[in-house]
Amino acid sequence: MNTFTQTILFTDTDGRARFREESIALTEGKPAARLSPLRSSGGYQLRHSPVGFRSEFHCTENPQWVFILGGQMEIGLQDGTSRVFSPGEHFYSADVLPAGDTFDAARHGHWSRQVGPDPLVTVFIRD
Repeated sequence: MNTFTQTILFTDTDGRARFREESIALTEGKPAARLSPLRSSGGYQLRHSPVGFRSEFHCTENPQWVFILGGQMEIGLQDGTSRVFSPGEHFYSADVLPAGDTFDAARHGHWSRQVGPDPLVTVFIRD
């Protein structure tokens, strides 16, 4: 494998959150351990969300990688679709509020929730 698939949660031109996938080339390292070019980071945060956690609709304030360490996280979009991410999975959260818009919970953002029997443990790595 010479690419890493990055799932991206983004704000589309209509202001609504959507998912898309892009490839990141693994151009460094050795054949047994391919690496992407080094990327900068603005720091990281760890989060623990108890069983039953659910957020309201919101936009991502600062684009960030979200890695699921334990439990499961469901992300729901305004169009009614959702995706569940399990330990070892990730996505890039970049569904920021469009410039000049005022947040509208009926149009913008996504919600997140813990699913399954285990608390949700995540790490957020700022871009």
